[in-house]
Amino acid sequence: MRSEGRRTTDERQGKKKINRVRDLEVYRLAFDAAMGIFLISKGFPVVEKYSLTDQVRRSSRSVCANLAEGWRKRKYKAVFINKLSDAAQEAAETQTWLEFAFQCNYITSEQFEKLYEHYEHIFAMLTTMERKADAFCKESSVVPAKRSSIVHRFSQEAP
Repeated sequence: MRSEGRRTTDERQGKKKINRVRDLEVYRLAFDAAMGIFLISKGFPVVEKYSLTDQVRRSSRSVCANLAEGWRKRKYKAVFINKLSDAAQEAAETQTWLEFAFQCNYITSEQFEKLYEHYEHIFAMLTTMERKADAFCKESSVVPAKRSSIVHRFSQEAP
């Protein structure tokens, strides 16, 4: 056991151990985005409940769900990569639903752009994870420590 105040090599290099899926920055970003979508979609018309509202909520939450599944099965590299790919597909689907919400005037231009770019960032992170799957599929994963703050929640009211 290491003594208090002593740091491991990974800690000195700005890396931290990832013990659970919630430790992944991409998971936290996707979760925050899904919660933001939940909040703004509360203002969508009732007529959209089973088409747009449910779909955008489901796809945004599926990004996190696929990450969680992949994280638990990361000892199988092919399964891990497949789940990352599924998460990326759900992110792309979410972007499409957001575009419909914007075109129907259910969200503002600012909300749309912010969320759309947020999912572009998530997509890029997922792509990097796919390329570097070996690093995540080891018994204990160590990744670079988060350097930027998590994007604030998108809690503005819909127009």
